[in-house]
Amino acid sequence: MNKTKLAVPQDDAARTRSIRRSLLAWFAANARDMPWRRTRDPYAIWISEVMLQQTQVDTVIPYYHRFLETFPTIDRLAAADLDRLLKVWEGLGYYTRARNLHKAARAVVENHAGQIPDDLDALLSLPGVGRYTAAAVGSIAFGLAAAVLDGNVIRVLSRLDCVKDDPSKPKIRERLWQRADELLDPAHPGDFNQAMMELGATICLPRNPLCLTCPVAAACIARARGLQDKLPIRKKAAKLPLRVVAVGLIWKDRKLLIDKRKPEGLLGGLWEFPGGKRLPGEKLPATIVREAKEELDIVIEPGRLVCVVEHAYSHFRVRLHVFECRFLSGRVRCRCCDDFRWVRPQDLDTYAFPGANRKIFPFILANNPPAKTKRD
Repeated sequence: MNKTKLAVPQDDAARTRSIRRSLLAWFAANARDMPWRRTRDPYAIWISEVMLQQTQVDTVIPYYHRFLETFPTIDRLAAADLDRLLKVWEGLGYYTRARNLHKAARAVVENHAGQIPDDLDALLSLPGVGRYTAAAVGSIAFGLAAAVLDGNVIRVLSRLDCVKDDPSKPKIRERLWQRADELLDPAHPGDFNQAMMELGATICLPRNPLCLTCPVAAACIARARGLQDKLPIRKKAAKLPLRVVAVGLIWKDRKLLIDKRKPEGLLGGLWEFPGGKRLPGEKLPATIVREAKEELDIVIEPGRLVCVVEHAYSHFRVRLHVFECRFLSGRVRCRCCDDFRWVRPQDLDTYAFPGANRKIFPFILANNPPAKTKRD
């Protein structure tokens, strides 16, 4: 790296103008072709921004197309059954986003005549719409002068201004929001916000940033000081806790019992096989018996261990020990769930399941159902 070629302007106004001009020119010439960049429809832009939260672009694109094919207008989304929405969203993760989209769509239809509001305060009043989403939709769809701050923008700003404080701290995060507002080009807020995010995603990478091709390298204080690889300050990632869970494949008349989770929480509204976390000192088959009684008020008999599957979510890992079980007695009642169904194995795919539960499907379909679980 040749530091002698760096020339960080000392005048703040001149430096800001230089960053805006260079970044917008770079974005105009190098922006990736994405489907949501080919539209000015606020609804489509809103859907893309929600999907892109904590999810990679390549993962989002097929979901984005499928979602808009299924729910082409906000009215269709508002009128949709939540189960159908969750099935379309299945596999994208962070299901609270989908549930909030549904609530927000209904709020737009009821309170804004079906038109996504072009006002930041009104956008912020919608369920699930926070500061970032309101600014992204407002700036890109309506040209509102509101800056965005996501992980990519935090990284860019931390290096541009050589911020040596932890951006996860509230005071530092607020200072970065203020800095993003100061740097925003008010004449082209949507393009500038997208350019900042694009720069972080393609050039100002978390490790080994491509400084030689960066359009604002000459204005980057961290690079001038040789600190670009050390910023932003990163907290050491904590080890994800492991939850040991027992799951029952409860058979009755060649059908499986599934239940729907309560609407709140990480996986709210999704279907799953009955089961739950093992208590300290509890044997796994006993966990299944206890959970079946507590959740569904039924008595079951655990059989053989079918499989063990592992899955990682954002804040924890699960290890599912899956047992085939026989229904003995009782009338199914939803004590700790929202609904239940007895379904044929081949129909499981019509329901929205968490990723961990879906990993059990191949074992079920390979034994449809296992002969020894048939009732006499």
